Amino acid sequence: MNYTKVILKPGKEESLKRFHPWVFSGAIHHFEKQPEEGDIIEVTDYKGNFIAIGHYQIGSIAVRILSFEQEIIDKEFFKKRLQVAYNLRNSIGLNRGEQNNTYRLVHGEGDLLPGLIIDIYDKTAVMQAHDPGMHFARHILAEALTDVMGEQIKNVYYKSETTLPYKAQLDPENEYLIGGDAGNIAIENGLKFHVDWLKGQKTGFFVDQRENRSLLEHYSKDRSVLNMFCYTGGFSFYAMRGGAKLVHSVDSSAKAIDLTCKNVELNFPGDRRHEAFAEDAFKYLDRMGDQYDLIILDPPAFAKHKNVLHNALQGYRKLNAKAFEKIKPGGILFTFSCSQVVTKENFRLAVFSAAAQSKRRVRILHQLTQPADHPVNIYHPEGEYLKGLVLYVE
Repeated sequence: MNYTKVILKPGKEESLKRFHPWVFSGAIHHFEKQPEEGDIIEVTDYKGNFIAIGHYQIGSIAVRILSFEQEIIDKEFFKKRLQVAYNLRNSIGLNRGEQNNTYRLVHGEGDLLPGLIIDIYDKTAVMQAHDPGMHFARHILAEALTDVMGEQIKNVYYKSETTLPYKAQLDPENEYLIGGDAGNIAIENGLKFHVDWLKGQKTGFFVDQRENRSLLEHYSKDRSVLNMFCYTGGFSFYAMRGGAKLVHSVDSSAKAIDLTCKNVELNFPGDRRHEAFAEDAFKYLDRMGDQYDLIILDPPAFAKHKNVLHNALQGYRKLNAKAFEKIKPGGILFTFSCSQVVTKENFRLAVFSAAAQSKRRVRILHQLTQPADHPVNIYHPEGEYLKGLVLYVE
């Protein structure tokens, strides 16, 4: 198949020769003919030599590379990529039926499908496109997905109203591509939870914190736990299973608090150790006492673009300083950043500054990242977005 060609400026092919999966708009010399958003195009160097095939979009990232080989991008192509992703998840023991049926099947560039996210919740796959090309391929992707997973999924829900670039003017609708509304209870490491893929954030649950929630469980026994930015309460019900004395969940969203309470009730019916509060995080931290000896800070991304990085780092410093000020001696702080533009070094510096401001003695117990079903393409270090520290505070 003949795809429209984009010709790069001299020397701008070097990053692609190192298999980096993005072409920036500034690297483009000219197009053979102007493509439409979402078109599959062929990338060549200045002399016309083939380099890669990818999806075109308007913006800073102009092409997301699908393949560095000359091949047809069709259902069979997507099916092969999905099969590799599925085999990986099975090989690391994530698909464990009644013990664990929740995991990320496709993590964009990490699974060589840039611009595509697929999370599995029991019998439902929630698909999210971050570029127009994947949006246009959504029906083919859904078919390829059912070919790969067979009876293991009954529904494919497409949820991209808020994730596609606004310049594309695609007006996507969230909808079931296959199946319809089934039960929305999924299982992670033996714990049940409701997933709101219709109206919830992201795909309905933050599956990237699974391993970190398990670690928290081991630190929770006989502790008083505060779960800030709790969303649907994942850290909260792990803490309860770990034997926490009390667990308080805080989120500014009343809907999130309602879902947290439902999830706690699903696993620990009638358990009075848990209370939830719909309140601004900073206001809660200001008014709370020093009753907590385990605090989780897992805020939404403070920075989605580099131009707000400074303000974001100030936000992380302020948030962590408040936790250092209030946590009991001998307390443990789990603190995270999910902002891709905030590096590990940036985040550590913000947390260290907060620790120095508090004048508390602080030790690092663990340095955390995203789990294996959120793999990082070795040629695309930008894919490592989740940073976390577990700190012991004297």
